[in-house]
Amino acid sequence: MGNRADEYGTDVEIYRKALSTTIHADTPTDASEQLLDLLDQLGLERKEVRTAGPVYIWHEAPAHLDADEQRRLATRAIPALLIAGYQVNCTPEVFDKAAYQQAMHDIRARRTRHRAHTPVPAPATSATASPRHTP
Repeated sequence: MGNRADEYGTDVEIYRKALSTTIHADTPTDASEQLLDLLDQLGLERKEVRTAGPVYIWHEAPAHLDADEQRRLATRAIPALLIAGYQVNCTPEVFDKAAYQQAMHDIRARRTRHRAHTPVPAPATSATASPRHTP
């Protein structure tokens, strides 16, 4: 079994599997559980094959979605992966520019809302400062 992430040295390789309509998201053989969980949270379905040697794990866009929605789902995952610090490659045939831009807009909006709801801490006072005494 080939693994594009191992082959190209990336954290996630998103592509359409040859001779099928399946969109794959390959991760390295030694991918962290944190990365695999993030892909799960982003709506991609985890698949695995256990062999006598390594366990092969990858993700796919859900088969019940139509082809355009699969592309949008895979593309919407990219900004979250990049922000989390992962190196991602996506083939042009899968990439949906509008879905990417919408995902980035949604992330920025969430960050703005989060900042608006986070109170600004009061300035810290020095623990060594002594009160002023006026004679």
